[in-house]
Amino acid sequence: MRRLLVLGVAAAFFLGLAAPAQATFGTVLPTLSRNLVSYYDFEHPVRGNKALEQDSGRSGTSLQLINGGADMRVRDGAFWRSHNSLQLKQVNPTVAGNDDWKAGLYSETGVPTLRAFNGARQASIMGWVKMTGQNPAPNSNSANPDDFYGAIGLAGVLSGDSNGHAVRALLELIQVDGELKLVALARRIDGGDSQTFAATEPWQKLLPQNEWVFLSATFDFDTGAMVLYRNGKPLDGKYVVAGDPWKLVGEPEPDLASATDPRGIKIGGSYPQNTREGNACNCRMDSLMFLDRVAKPWEVHLQYHWMKG
Repeated sequence: MRRLLVLGVAAAFFLGLAAPAQATFGTVLPTLSRNLVSYYDFEHPVRGNKALEQDSGRSGTSLQLINGGADMRVRDGAFWRSHNSLQLKQVNPTVAGNDDWKAGLYSETGVPTLRAFNGARQASIMGWVKMTGQNPAPNSNSANPDDFYGAIGLAGVLSGDSNGHAVRALLELIQVDGELKLVALARRIDGGDSQTFAATEPWQKLLPQNEWVFLSATFDFDTGAMVLYRNGKPLDGKYVVAGDPWKLVGEPEPDLASATDPRGIKIGGSYPQNTREGNACNCRMDSLMFLDRVAKPWEVHLQYHWMKG
């Protein structure tokens, strides 16, 4: 049955009902391609600057490979059609600095190519993650050697007023009720409160060491719904913040994200402007996808199997 569904979607592509960008053909589900704002597979360095990664999505937003440059691309694809992934890591755990390997981009005036998330009604983030080292990482900003970061940065879109940490939509691991949890986290209004949906299962079970896992998070700014997925299947979890943190009650409708261009993208930590280290992730990532709508459950399921083959 799964193979028939995949073939059915492929048939829709060949009939012209959906047309992915050439660079994403064979890796991105055709029904998702038109909403693919940014896609980074770490197979396409920018010509003349291998510390930049081309965006195979429609926005054309090049990604900076920060501090490690071209060495951050490693020969370890998450699935059979992938050759490379992105190595992220903490370089000097005992030294306060900003030399951690992370990726992203930042502009205080906003990033115009990411305007699809300006006033967005929905968003999705997907990608492959493989834990490869000590997580959480030691807090290099602290003099206490027993102090560790309270979060592990994965991938997110910054808010329109972000200092390099605040986000509009994010996949991450953070402290919830005293335990580190895999979460989807988002902020609808710049400067407003965030909401968090935290997975119930222990994060070590969801992200075992040295194993590729396909994570997805969807965000509906109008209804307040967020969903987490692992390898194409939804995860049990709970909303962390009580009440109405996104200010959804009342007019106007529909509820949208702030009408501001995001200040960038962060991957593997915070502060892509490279002013400090924060929430370092000792991990690898592959084929990161940022979409301007909620991927449907069947699309998340098929996207995982589409890549796995």
